[in-house]
Amino acid sequence: MKEIRSSWFPILLGLIILIVILGQLLFSRAVVKDEVSIPPATTSADQWQAPDINNLPDDEQGKLIRYGRELISNTSLFFGPKGNITSITNGMNCANCHIDAGARSFGGSFSAVASMYPQFRNRSGRVESIEFRINDCMMTSLNGKPIDSTSKEMEAMVAYLKWIGKDVPKNKKPAGAGLEDLAFLDRPADPENGKQVFISKCTSCHGQNGEGMLNHDSSFYLYPPLWGPNSFNISAGLYRISRMASFVKNNMPFGLATHDSPKLTDEESWDVAAYIISQPRPEKFFSEDWPKIETKAIDYPYGPYADKFSEQQHKYGPFTPIQEARKKK
Repeated sequence: MKEIRSSWFPILLGLIILIVILGQLLFSRAVVKDEVSIPPATTSADQWQAPDINNLPDDEQGKLIRYGRELISNTSLFFGPKGNITSITNGMNCANCHIDAGARSFGGSFSAVASMYPQFRNRSGRVESIEFRINDCMMTSLNGKPIDSTSKEMEAMVAYLKWIGKDVPKNKKPAGAGLEDLAFLDRPADPENGKQVFISKCTSCHGQNGEGMLNHDSSFYLYPPLWGPNSFNISAGLYRISRMASFVKNNMPFGLATHDSPKLTDEESWDVAAYIISQPRPEKFFSEDWPKIETKAIDYPYGPYADKFSEQQHKYGPFTPIQEARKKK
């Protein structure tokens, strides 16, 4: 009996070793499978399309994201002069500058927010969070006051911004993110030419005097004011002519123009932008802006500058000489 047991011992030992090896192989395959089943971003940056809000689950996170979208679409109802939370803004909505709540490419799209923030910006000279950037717009484009960065409203807007760009790979920027960079004119943009464009293309929505169009109870603007006391102030992004010209070219007249089918030429867009920014609006400066003046945006219309070009040229152009002078430096 001992001889039989001893003859089986090597076989049993071999079976045990084989089972251990097979188990390790199966385990390693399972690990590899789990690794590859974690997908990267589902789309390349240039293929971005806004996700469908209707596909969100009806859970707490879904409700938070929907609330964030509502705050961006109808900001005035919450924070405007007749806001149901507080009254700290001019009555414009975030969606006036970020069309379809930031879902439209070349219309102030939010597609790159989740992938690019936090990021360093020359204007503030610091690394900015999404919360910081939202409050920057609250104080400039909405000519208002910042909101509590720990509030439910801030949490909701940040959740929405992260959700809408969730499919963009980290540190990538889709082609339609933000606004397009239009080619510079070889002349200054002309406010007088732009006035004629404004009269023929813009007054039906924005009024003869750029005052915009309020709804029946004046709780929000159906079409925003382009100048005057209730418009964006001089520190807003759209006060830079290159930003306004791009926004106009790709989106105006509203409901008709798109990036693929613009209704105005580049020259008309630059000129009407010149006319809009030549009109009076609230003045609000931030002393901490542009701590390194050599990084100041080429079309930021207020000095001091690190070059010898005038405020007039920095406001209306031509910009190519300024750009070439900077390259030489």
